[in-house]
Amino acid sequence: MTTPDPGIVTGADVPPTAPAVRVSVAVVEGDVPVRQRIMGLLGEGVTPFETVEELSSRLTGAVPVVAVLGPSCAGEDSLAVAERMMREYPLLACVLVVEELTTTLLQQALRAGVRDVLALGGESGALAQAVQRVAISLDHAPRGGMAAPALPVEEPSGPEPVNGKVITVFSTKGGAGKSVLSTSLAVELARRSDKPVCLVDADLQFGDVAVMLKLTPHHTIVDAVSVLDRMDAPLLDSLLVTHEPSGLRVMPAPLEPAFADQVGAAEMVAIVELLRSFCSYVVVDTPAYFNDVVLGLVEVSDHVALVAGMDIPNIKNVKIGLQTLRLLNTPMEKLLLVLNRANSKVKLDVGEVERTLQVKADSLIPSDVCVPQAVNKGEPVVLHAPRSGVTKAIQQLADKFMVDDRSQKRK
Repeated sequence: MTTPDPGIVTGADVPPTAPAVRVSVAVVEGDVPVRQRIMGLLGEGVTPFETVEELSSRLTGAVPVVAVLGPSCAGEDSLAVAERMMREYPLLACVLVVEELTTTLLQQALRAGVRDVLALGGESGALAQAVQRVAISLDHAPRGGMAAPALPVEEPSGPEPVNGKVITVFSTKGGAGKSVLSTSLAVELARRSDKPVCLVDADLQFGDVAVMLKLTPHHTIVDAVSVLDRMDAPLLDSLLVTHEPSGLRVMPAPLEPAFADQVGAAEMVAIVELLRSFCSYVVVDTPAYFNDVVLGLVEVSDHVALVAGMDIPNIKNVKIGLQTLRLLNTPMEKLLLVLNRANSKVKLDVGEVERTLQVKADSLIPSDVCVPQAVNKGEPVVLHAPRSGVTKAIQQLADKFMVDDRSQKRK
């Protein structure tokens, strides 16, 4: 294949600290203006091709190549050719760019072996970053028994194996502050951990995590389930969206309630178990009711944070929830009771609540106007109001999880 000398994959928004990668980049698109637009997003040193067949005729297999397939390559015939090429040339990987991203198209592309699928008018820098990720994985791939040249790369390709902890945040009544807690707790853990931390929105019908973090996801958990039969850690990692201010990785809920039926308990548990293989913590936000998905998550979780608001209906529901968990033989030592708005002047005493529930509160989160302000701005409260009492309470809760995990590792 006639290409420029393999060099660094560059793009306007690729971080300057990205490792040097000796991989060639090709852009395949028949529409000239669209092809030029894609090449403009990637920077210099990119080789253009009109068709997948033309690219195939120029491949030698000696040089790692990332092929960015444009919208004209989204048809079944072009994807079939791309799939054959990737089987024949292990050092070739494809990224597909489309005008409009649909679940059906995503499934077809991933089943053909395409590494990532992005919308052309999506987030600035997303394409360059996707190519960079794929290039790094190719750059570390074995090359037919030949020793790979020494490169200034600090980390191995793909997520490093980790035995992460799963923290499920659950409430038996809506409005208790469950999603506020899960987003801020996950962000706080992400800021402290040297490994990835992931937040999973398991409220499959009405999940709010993406809104609370002001994210525009390209993929959701439905996309992960659709390719579960060939899922591995790098593919799952590519489906996550990053909360840039904290580095938190997020698996959003479906965009429409109708898609919730596509995710069952077995699929959810499989995804969470795979996430824990490369994330130090997996925080799961759940719906405010028991179902098969929630029960499956509670069973595989290392910790379950049970959130209760300081009002009689909340406390009544939490008591019933605790009874249900006991009947299901859930180990009580992995439950943590979190009382939200614990300083509210509602004539409910914390001690009285603890006696009613027969459980000692592990965390008391005060009421503060900074919480609705943070929610309305799409910011976690730990970033919006870092000196608030709410933030300090969430930081103390994060301390509990980290201390517990360190003590378990010592054992």
